[in-house]
Amino acid sequence: MQIQQIAVFLQNKPGHLGDVCKTLKDNGINIVTLSLADTQQFGILRLIVKEWETAAKKLEEAGYLVQIREVVAVEVRDEPGGMYEVLDALGKGGVNVEYVYAFTFHKKSARAVLVFRFDDSAKALAALQTAGINVLTNIDLF
Repeated sequence: MQIQQIAVFLQNKPGHLGDVCKTLKDNGINIVTLSLADTQQFGILRLIVKEWETAAKKLEEAGYLVQIREVVAVEVRDEPGGMYEVLDALGKGGVNVEYVYAFTFHKKSARAVLVFRFDDSAKALAALQTAGINVLTNIDLF
């Protein structure tokens, strides 16, 4: 199962990240997790939110360039080797990882979530399923 991720392109200037967060706050949208990658002149903010369609619309109305990408979220043990098990399964399946970021799922859980973008999601999902790795759905995540 794939989930929707919002990618927002930002100028690398003071206040721009805060402005995105304010837009979401003003529309009652909570950020589940995010990743920010930057270069000298711009950054790519990747967000997972429950109300992704509303968030994308409101950010576009605020003047941001927004793209929706499908990503795969998997649950792993939050301990040494947890991420390796997933990467090992993907490697054995011949799957290339474009990028990944992570967050802990619950404060009381020993689990974490890895969010992946693959060059071939169908191939990745098959490799994860073969390895018995839990792929999260929107219901699981939110």
